[in-house]
Amino acid sequence: MEEITEGVNNISIVDLHKKNRIQVSNTKKPLFFYVNLAKRYMQQHNEVELSALGMAIATVVTIAEILKNNGLAVEKKIATSTVDMKDESRGRPIQKAKIEILLGKTQNFDELMAAAAEEREAANAEE
Repeated sequence: MEEITEGVNNISIVDLHKKNRIQVSNTKKPLFFYVNLAKRYMQQHNEVELSALGMAIATVVTIAEILKNNGLAVEKKIATSTVDMKDESRGRPIQKAKIEILLGKTQNFDELMAAAAEEREAANAEE
């Protein structure tokens, strides 16, 4: 349970209403960390918003596709935009691509999650 609260201290007041947003980095965590976190957020909030900048966009798209292909999520909304950022090395502003993908639970999400939990318990019992 520790992973969910990681980084909560640096959330701004504006983001507090976005308890179901995952800001994906392409360097910090492995892909399936985000996939599993997204599943947990969908269990808690019925939907999850995946957000990324620049090179991490490919990771967000991959996470969304994994969840959709496994029958866990449906696409509700995709938004793309650009964000002005300061390039520290050159000292001038640069634009970065941004994507936000809103995913919702499928009708059989809870059944699939329960089945996966049963499989894990059965595998652990065999050890």
